[in-house]
Amino acid sequence: MKGDELLPLIELLRVGPVAVLTGAGLSAGSGLPTYRGADGEWLHAQPIQHQAFLCSEAVRRRYWARSYAGWQTMGRAEPNAGHRVLAALERGGRVSAVITQNVDGLHHKAGSRAVIELHGAIGRVRCIGCDETFPRAAVQDWLGAANPGFPAARASAAAGAPDGDAHLDEALHGDFVVPACPACGGVLKPDVVFYGDGVPRERVSAAMQVVEQCAALLVVGSSLMVYSGLRFARHAHRTGKPIVAINRGITRADALLSMKIDADCSETLERILTGLHAD
Repeated sequence: MKGDELLPLIELLRVGPVAVLTGAGLSAGSGLPTYRGADGEWLHAQPIQHQAFLCSEAVRRRYWARSYAGWQTMGRAEPNAGHRVLAALERGGRVSAVITQNVDGLHHKAGSRAVIELHGAIGRVRCIGCDETFPRAAVQDWLGAANPGFPAARASAAAGAPDGDAHLDEALHGDFVVPACPACGGVLKPDVVFYGDGVPRERVSAAMQVVEQCAALLVVGSSLMVYSGLRFARHAHRTGKPIVAINRGITRADALLSMKIDADCSETLERILTGLHAD
């Protein structure tokens, strides 16, 4: 894309502030895989379902074994240039808030303050019984201590997924030991919204308010195939707000877009920031 083709988006940011909705495509530049390909197809194994996690000890063993392997990538991930540009745009009054579908916490690490984490944060673990929360890094240590014979070499070589999961041989799940909550003995669950569960109403309400008050909605790195993100694009369209997407491949909201930039998220955001500074 030529620099002058970014001018309409740069003008929106000058008028701003805009609301930003981000997805896994933004964090790809931090070494985290995306959920879908350019044509919207799912790239990974079936994700954990909320009710299955609650009801099945075997499912919980599977999840935590895979998460134990996946955390070796997720826990070390750092913000990329795209995250840092959005934080800079917020500091400059160009971005009102970031609504993110990601659970990786990279917006906070980059310095963004007005962040709504729709699907929660993988860096926290919550007890279903007593509601106590624990750092995910601490839980990683508990998992390691409870599974001293777990094949670390095979785990570290496992292919990761965007939510901190990893693809492991099924044979590695069966004997995995999952520690109980140290406060009450209850079931530990990552503080994220699993498939089949709903985004908490207060988060949806806060994000809708951000969209209502913005000058435009900027979608970055999301195909919007999941309704939890698509609803905000539809709401922006209903209220007459321009919608711009920076995303590789199709989005479910293509028909609603005022502008589509099919390019790398971070590179495009850096060029936009440079254009704003050049004015």
